[in-house]
Amino acid sequence: MKKRTIDYALRSTWGAVSKMYNRTAAKFDSTMATGFALLSIDAEGTPSTALGPKMGMEGTSISRLLKSMEERELIDRRPDPSDGRGVLIHLTPFGKEKREFSKQIVLGFNEAINQELSEEKIEHFFEVIDCITDYCSAYEKQTHQVNFN
Repeated sequence: MKKRTIDYALRSTWGAVSKMYNRTAAKFDSTMATGFALLSIDAEGTPSTALGPKMGMEGTSISRLLKSMEERELIDRRPDPSDGRGVLIHLTPFGKEKREFSKQIVLGFNEAINQELSEEKIEHFFEVIDCITDYCSAYEKQTHQVNFN
């Protein structure tokens, strides 16, 4: 029997979740990335520069996504009153409507999984996820340190 690796399990599981979300979103002429962006934009607006890291996307990808969302009238861009150089992304009324739909899809998925697993298993799942995240953060810091000796 071949032993599964953690990274493969994460990648294949995320692939399945992503495929499920994209198929659902496609029925409404949308994408998972658009839904995730809608859920990541705060009510008071979110700086465009904060969305990429918040969503785990590179700058060019987030720029294309925001342009598409603006063309679909899901968002608008407004000057940041606290920083004249910055831009805040705001949801339009249509964007708020689509955000609510995205929220219901995510909550429905979570509820379905919660019904399949015990509370203890879900707690263990999050312990494992936190451990992996902490390891990756520590690894990043370690590999980016410069040794001057």
